[in-house]
Amino acid sequence: MKQSYKPAQWVPTVYFAMGLPFVAISMASVIMFKSKGIPDKDIAFWTSLIILPWTLKPLWSPLLELFKTKKYVIVITEIFSAVLFGLIAFVLPLPDFFSYIIALLAIMAFSGATHDIAGDGIYLDELDTKQQSKYIGWQGACYNIAKVLTSGILIYIAGVLEKKYDVTTAWIIITVVYALIMLVIGLYHIKMLPSNQTPNHVSNKNAGEQIKGVLLVFKEFFQKKYIWYYLLFIVLYRFAEGFAMKIIPLFLKEERIKGGLGLSTEEVGLVYGTAGVAAFVIGSVLAGYYVSAKGLKKTIFTLCAIFNIPFIVYFLLACYQPHNIVLIGSGVVLEYFGYGFGFVGLMLFMMQQVAPGNHKMAHYAFATGIMNLGVMIPGMLSGFISDELGYKYFFIFVLIAAIPAFFITWFVPFTHNEHSKINND
Repeated sequence: MKQSYKPAQWVPTVYFAMGLPFVAISMASVIMFKSKGIPDKDIAFWTSLIILPWTLKPLWSPLLELFKTKKYVIVITEIFSAVLFGLIAFVLPLPDFFSYIIALLAIMAFSGATHDIAGDGIYLDELDTKQQSKYIGWQGACYNIAKVLTSGILIYIAGVLEKKYDVTTAWIIITVVYALIMLVIGLYHIKMLPSNQTPNHVSNKNAGEQIKGVLLVFKEFFQKKYIWYYLLFIVLYRFAEGFAMKIIPLFLKEERIKGGLGLSTEEVGLVYGTAGVAAFVIGSVLAGYYVSAKGLKKTIFTLCAIFNIPFIVYFLLACYQPHNIVLIGSGVVLEYFGYGFGFVGLMLFMMQQVAPGNHKMAHYAFATGIMNLGVMIPGMLSGFISDELGYKYFFIFVLIAAIPAFFITWFVPFTHNEHSKINND
């Protein structure tokens, strides 16, 4: 007899566990390395490169069908991430800590991306259509709670601990906290995750057939109408953000004599990781109502503008280097609000124009993977450009990098009627 599990018992924790490793790798580690004195170019390059597994995860997702149940994959990857956080705490005092931690974070990224595949899979398997709609809001909310905790509250605490002890001790404590959180969630999921799916290893398809299926899905994806224009649109929409996203927290924390704003670690956690993320959520919610009322085709250019223009805030902050934390925080909140508001346009475009047709879910995953790749590559280069130009001219460069997004968005064609309902395969 199948055991009954309430989605409210596991959906929030699964999506919280998706958010924590990703944000720890892509955002919190940036502040940690900055506090430890690692150069900006090295931080930006390596913390951008190691998120590659989230771009490539569609490549190995079918192979997970051969590996026991999705519950098994989720629990193992959560506990494995806890172990990796513990190892990071162990190597932090070592002379070559940066190389060791980057290697550990790269392994964690692969584990985290695998966890995401299984998490989305169990969500789709266990919930019917009505439940999926009901709990979709829980996904975003719990992911963003992880983001606020990881890049906001815990970074703020790290800043307090840096003053009380030292940088290394502070971040050892924080990484141990990360480890304990992931361990508790993993142990919780042993009991609370549904395991009613048929074990995947009894699938009638072997690994070779699974790979052929993946190749067919790829072929159909690249045969879609306007697909190359759409892929260029996806990359250029976030092109400027890809350069800015790694440098912004480094700029906030950098000494004023070097062109930064000289914020402490706890101030960065407060204004960037807490107030900023809250503004992102509010912007996303309001954008949803805005697009719902007017339609994506009529609003996509406005959304692009709201997404890219606020980067001018950081150019102004670099020019005037204000001391007032409220003024600095207001600028960050404004930019993050625009980020959340405009980002909705890209996500809806991928859902409504790129994904529809056969293999809708897989094609949406491919689109988001390409989107992440388009952000990752500029992020890898951003530190070198920032070091060469200085923060003020770097943010001018970011604004110039946003210009192609306006042109490609103005002319972007719409293949599907955004109000029509297209069935999945």
